Amino acid sequence: MFSGIVEAKTELIEYTPDDPRAPKQIQIKIKKPLNFNDISRGDSIAINGVCMTVEVVAADSLQFVVGAETLKITKWSENELKSKELNIERSLKFSDRIHGHLVSGHVDGMATITECHSISGSQLIKVKIPEELLHYVWKKGSITLNGVSLTINEVSGSEIEVCLIPETLRSTNLGKLHVGDRLTVESDQLARAFRRQYELERSARELHT
Repeated sequence: MFSGIVEAKTELIEYTPDDPRAPKQIQIKIKKPLNFNDISRGDSIAINGVCMTVEVVAADSLQFVVGAETLKITKWSENELKSKELNIERSLKFSDRIHGHLVSGHVDGMATITECHSISGSQLIKVKIPEELLHYVWKKGSITLNGVSLTINEVSGSEIEVCLIPETLRSTNLGKLHVGDRLTVESDQLARAFRRQYELERSARELHT
């Protein structure tokens, strides 16, 4: 589990598909931040919000395998990952404070920035999210974009608006994104759980009526 509070930004070093013609999985190597000195093989790290398992730890790099399901959802390409900084966060410990909200790292899909406006050092951005996630978003609810825990300002159709304060712009890669750029999106896990329970109970009632 994560909290959606990005600890560092880093960059892609290598992107290696298992089959260049039709990769079912890829290996990626990223630059290891200096403060990530407690990482071991098998640890979980969120990269742009996606929970990844560390395969290889080196002095200045970390290596991961990106599986078929993650590629299916994110459609990450070498160019996309190399062209921008990557947000990373280590998994939570039981003693940690949760400054954002509980994030699983199991992203639901990809969102697209549709508008971006600067206001008093912050930025208001509008993001189009997959329609199947609209059940899980509401004004003042939580959402995770590129691994960043954010509060939803407004919901309009299939778009949400969030505010990126100066600290978020400084410490994450969201400040360097533009209209048309893609983001990973994870809906609030509690909202998903509540809706699932509601659907199960409704189905049970319908069976007995």
